[in-house]
Amino acid sequence: MSSATLPSRPVPRPGVLAIEAYVPGKASAGPGTRVFKLSANENPLGASPKALEAYRSLDALELYPDGSSLKLREAIGAAYGLDPARIVCGTGSDELLMLTALAFAGPGDEVLYSQYGFLVYRIATLAAGATPVVAPETDHHSDVDALLAAVTDRTRVVFLANPNNPTGTYLPFDEIKRLQRGLPPNVLLALDAAYAEYVRRNDYESGIELVATTQNVLMLRTFSKIHGLAALRVGWAYGSAEVIDALNRIRGAFNVSAPGIAAAIAAIQDTGHTEAAVAHNEQWLPWLTHELTALGLTVTPSVTNFLLVHFPDAPGKTAKEADAFLMQRGLILRRVDSYGLPGALRLTIGTEEANRLLVAALAEFLGKTGERAGTGHGA
Repeated sequence: MSSATLPSRPVPRPGVLAIEAYVPGKASAGPGTRVFKLSANENPLGASPKALEAYRSLDALELYPDGSSLKLREAIGAAYGLDPARIVCGTGSDELLMLTALAFAGPGDEVLYSQYGFLVYRIATLAAGATPVVAPETDHHSDVDALLAAVTDRTRVVFLANPNNPTGTYLPFDEIKRLQRGLPPNVLLALDAAYAEYVRRNDYESGIELVATTQNVLMLRTFSKIHGLAALRVGWAYGSAEVIDALNRIRGAFNVSAPGIAAAIAAIQDTGHTEAAVAHNEQWLPWLTHELTALGLTVTPSVTNFLLVHFPDAPGKTAKEADAFLMQRGLILRRVDSYGLPGALRLTIGTEEANRLLVAALAEFLGKTGERAGTGHGA
């Protein structure tokens, strides 16, 4: 190639500039405003005191961490009855999603996910040079028939969040099995179970059983949600020996920090803290659903630690206007326009104070202060 035909500067390969960078939930309001951050699905109880102690106990910061996260994998294996050799740890589950796309898809391949699937699926797909394919959902639920109908001979990975973010909905285990059985054996089903610990449904299974009995399923989990370690960015995945080997070959050499490993081990062993987080969610998830519905808002039924709340189209009552109103009061929710849901806000279950303040503020916003003020019964 002659110099005359070369670009004048480095050019990203096709697909990279089509990526819309992930934008996290807002974390601040106006100056001097007390903030209640309900935009990032963080644990309102914080991290386990034992995890905090483990984190603070490390003082040899000049030493590299264990590159294989062996002790953490053993702790995870002990907690769930899994073979540590079939577990890989990462910088949050986000890194593992990216590695999955890079390892199993590339130019000419397709990666499939549902309409309101986690935004990182598209980012990871385009970063790998593959083509994203989106299957429509039904009533904010992933649709197995629609996913299977979208599979082609170019499909290499199916990403499925179960439960899903941002809708909070889930598919029962029978549907997940039906999806797996309907996929060609060379297609990897990556089950993103970031919110699995919150689900209290008898027909739900996070993916452990399918991984144990099949060769083409990968389950991904995180310490950022129920374990309250979002700042440390620790995730893990469980899959067949061959799938885990592929991810290990391309992950960073020291991709989980020593403080992250230590805190995650303590967190997964502190079952009391996990149970307290579940109990808090079990108390306030139905309460918020009831109170917001009573205000005339539509709430998508959720099994997670967040709610998708839909607002009217009427001027003065829209999701955008509600977001601005709440921001002025230090109540930060998540806009979900980027998911194709401009009429909704995503609400993380917060502390009792935050939950009650939110309902009271929305009652004021909707002009129903005299009817409900966030002090109703039920919690």
